Amino acid sequence: MRIGIVVATLVAGLAAGPTAAVAQDAATTQGARTTPVDAAKEPAPPPSVTVIGARDAHGILGREVRSAANEDMGRVVDVIVDRDGTVRAAVIDFGGFLGVGSRKIVVDWKAMRFGAVANKKDSITLELTKAQVAAAPEYKEDAPVIVLGAAGRLQPWDFDH
Repeated sequence: MRIGIVVATLVAGLAAGPTAAVAQDAATTQGARTTPVDAAKEPAPPPSVTVIGARDAHGILGREVRSAANEDMGRVVDVIVDRDGTVRAAVIDFGGFLGVGSRKIVVDWKAMRFGAVANKKDSITLELTKAQVAAAPEYKEDAPVIVLGAAGRLQPWDFDH
């Protein structure tokens, strides 16, 4: 007799729609109460869209970094953000030859100038000398980040945030 009730419930649920049949069948076999599925939920609003002109923004990962004296300072390999998502610094792979003997250092975002980055061949200018960058401590993940900044521009991070 129980099989007949389950079959009758399943047939009645199929007439109401597949979602109702599954919910009704689960309730019958588990002895649980069901709540109706809220089919009238409001759809999520569409995402906002911003259009940035091709001449106004470019990616910087892999970009060459040069000093104001046009010295090779390395390449941007990462960007560091704080807990609020604000860009604070760039990680530069500095020194070495073809990636051998190089080390990563961190420079303050405000010490970088992006005036001529219209294409991938354009470099970023760093307001530091090669000697200053060479003396900077090496960046290591999962260790405190020491950021090299242009004189008078570096602001402390709020670690208690």
